[in-house]
Amino acid sequence: MTRKSFLKPMLLSAVLATSTVGLSGCGYNNLQAQDEQVTAAWSEVVNQYQRRSDLVPNLVKVVQQYAKQEQEVFTQVAAARSQAGGITVTPELLNDPEAMERYAAAQDQMTGALSRLMAVSERYPELKSDALFQDLQAQLEGTENRITVARNRYIQEVQGYNTTVRQFPTNITAKVFGMNPKPNFSVANEKEISTAPSVNFGDDNAQTAQ
Repeated sequence: MTRKSFLKPMLLSAVLATSTVGLSGCGYNNLQAQDEQVTAAWSEVVNQYQRRSDLVPNLVKVVQQYAKQEQEVFTQVAAARSQAGGITVTPELLNDPEAMERYAAAQDQMTGALSRLMAVSERYPELKSDALFQDLQAQLEGTENRITVARNRYIQEVQGYNTTVRQFPTNITAKVFGMNPKPNFSVANEKEISTAPSVNFGDDNAQTAQ
């Protein structure tokens, strides 16, 4: 092996090592790590909303057995579920403020419709005592709590990522690699999840959702 051919691999390794150190020093690796954390947190938000959506048909079915005349509420729930399910959740949504706002608004509408559905039980004692309804009610309450946790985590991850994207000198790296601030849940959304609606109607002291 000639001296020239021996030096080529060494030179290449040195260049790669220098590039790696340079990218790390300019915040590139941190930006990538935070971007992955945002994506993971968002996936959990979507999973919990889907879990809630999957509960709706059975919940409506059992309520209808005791409160068939509450058709307006059933219609509202069906419309809200259809609207929320009609929004395609793609990776691009995380970088589209308008799409994020539509998604959040649809899920908030679903929250309101479910609150009205659960309030129906207060007028039907037999429904409140139904074992299946109680089970679904407990599942919904647990899911709402998980949604709150998941959304709060997502908000925190986006705030951390956006801070890094805007701070010097990582803002330069972010611009070079096209890493822009991500849209977050609005102030109204954050206020709502900080006072998540109660769906626990298991006793007479329970309160309806606001």
